[in-house]
Amino acid sequence: MTGVFVHPNGLCESETVGDGTRVWAFAHVLKGARVGRDCNICDGAFVENEAVLGNNVTVKNNVLVFNLVTCEDDVFLGPNVVFTNDMRPRAHQKLGSDALLPTLVRSGATIGANSVVVCGTVIGENAFVGAGAVVARNVPAHAFVVGNPAVQKGWVCRCAARLDESLTCPEDGTRHRLISETEGLAAVAVTESTP
Repeated sequence: MTGVFVHPNGLCESETVGDGTRVWAFAHVLKGARVGRDCNICDGAFVENEAVLGNNVTVKNNVLVFNLVTCEDDVFLGPNVVFTNDMRPRAHQKLGSDALLPTLVRSGATIGANSVVVCGTVIGENAFVGAGAVVARNVPAHAFVVGNPAVQKGWVCRCAARLDESLTCPEDGTRHRLISETEGLAAVAVTESTP
């Protein structure tokens, strides 16, 4: 793997890792995992063999990314984030991948430190999951969720700033509007920018 940095105390068994990706000490990327370019996989992280990380994904210390978890481009996973993939785990029951549930984290989403993401969920584009949240249902695009179980407390801009009541970003003036709500997933889209 040319263009990939693996710390002497890191282990990267996958041959599908993009240029510019860094795997730090005590991190372990299993054979078969697909990792994009310019990712940063920090100390103690674990990426299982059927996990997928897009380009420019940040995986902070001690994150666990198990089989059937897909993180699209520009996702941020804070320290100690844990994904599950089995709704009914038992030590005496060895299930194959066909019994596991996939999880999808869409482009630009942030999952804060010490959060747990229960399998079978979708975290929408540019959503923001606050630290310590337990995500047990789908999170809309641009939603800000916190708590156990995670509940929506507002909306965020692509820059991660909380939107005001008019869905305008206080940082850059970008205006947003609610465009649809289907199957419990709302979507926010940028409609215009102000100087």
